[in-house]
Amino acid sequence: MLATKDPTAVERANLLNMAKLSIKGLIESALSFGRTLDSDYPPLQQFFVVMEHCLKHGLKVRKSFLSYNKTIWGPLELVEKLYPEAEEIGASVRDLPGLKTPLGRARAWLRLALMQKKMADYLRCLIIQRELLSEFYEYHALMMEEEGAVIVGLLVGLNVIDANLCVKGEDLDSQVGVIDFSMYLKNEEEIGNKERNVQIAAILDQKNYVEELNRQLNSTVSSLHSRVDSLEKSNTKLIEELAIAKNNIIKLQEENHQLRSENELILMRTRQHLEVTKVDVETELQTYKHSRQGLDEMYNDARRQLRDESQLRQDVENELSVQVGMKHEMELAMKLLEKDIHEKQDTLIGLRQQLEEVKAINIEMYQKLQGSEDGLKEKNEIIARLEEKTNKITTAMRQLEQRLQQAEKAQKEAEAEDEKYAQECLSQSDSLQRQISQKEQQLVQLETDLKIEKEWRQTLQEDLQKEKDVLSHLRHETQKVISLKKIET
Repeated sequence: MLATKDPTAVERANLLNMAKLSIKGLIESALSFGRTLDSDYPPLQQFFVVMEHCLKHGLKVRKSFLSYNKTIWGPLELVEKLYPEAEEIGASVRDLPGLKTPLGRARAWLRLALMQKKMADYLRCLIIQRELLSEFYEYHALMMEEEGAVIVGLLVGLNVIDANLCVKGEDLDSQVGVIDFSMYLKNEEEIGNKERNVQIAAILDQKNYVEELNRQLNSTVSSLHSRVDSLEKSNTKLIEELAIAKNNIIKLQEENHQLRSENELILMRTRQHLEVTKVDVETELQTYKHSRQGLDEMYNDARRQLRDESQLRQDVENELSVQVGMKHEMELAMKLLEKDIHEKQDTLIGLRQQLEEVKAINIEMYQKLQGSEDGLKEKNEIIARLEEKTNKITTAMRQLEQRLQQAEKAQKEAEAEDEKYAQECLSQSDSLQRQISQKEQQLVQLETDLKIEKEWRQTLQEDLQKEKDVLSHLRHETQKVISLKKIET
């Protein structure tokens, strides 16, 4: 028994043979005809019919609103996405006024592709993407198998033909695609007479094919030359930018050395200033010791009045406790200021590093960063001033602490002497009354001194707040500088 063949394979083989005969006959007749072909030329009409049958083979049935249909316009419309040059054909086919069905649009597309001599290129892009074609064709379709690739290879020979087809006036929707086999059934005499023509046509086909290959190769070579020129230009620009960046890096390193030397000089000056302030504090301590002796004598005279002044002393102690609390607050504020200064120094170091990176990019950024470096130098000077103010505040706080300690010691000694000389104070009441008036004056002076000290502390607090505002302003400026750098990068 004979083995049964696959009917789909037989259909593909028959369609391939018909495509070969139609393409071969069209080329032979066109070469013998010697003019541009029009739409009434019978071999050309049969070629379009055969191509329509080849594209319809194995096409999946799609459901529409009213019925089922098979159209080859779907896969042909897909060519636009795969081959950008096919967008013009698709747009012109959609703009044609007489076409109403997808089959008519597909027939118009085939005719326009033949006139452009790019039918083989378009269908080659379509065959390569089999994953996309599987949405439109069955797995056994002609376009999914090797026969489709063979037909696309045969279509390259049609680039020899010049066709001038009028698509607008032709009724492509209602045409019936029937293959006329009588055109391909030839007598033996005709075959013998046309062997020479076949050989000549094959030679001409090979010549045209080689010319097209040369044209494509020339286009690719010109594009490669243009790419090489652009790459050489970009390489020269990059080399120049690298040289500029290296010079900028050297300049920035020199600036870093200068800044470090300036920082060392500032540290030496601050140390010398601290030594001078220490000497001043020691002299003030000696003067206070001499004044303390006079105060001891005053306390010997005012022994009786201490009982009356004990209440005042308690008030003074309360004020001292308040002052101690203020002192702790001032210390905390000083610590916060120091932390802020350290943080700002760290941010300044980070900013300088970022400036170095940005300056290495190009000359324009380097000019912008010079202005930002001037601003940073001004900020460094402001920070140095703040450090000097903080040093002054610390010296003032230390002096206040020393005065408080001395006052406490004097109070303890006075209490001890009060118990010893309580009896002696009874005999000196008259002289003490006079001294009471003097003490009251002294108390008034002390109150005025306390008010002055309070006002001085308030001014210090206001200065601290101003410095905090300046620091916040500096932070905003640094953030602005960072944002500018990010934008410029």
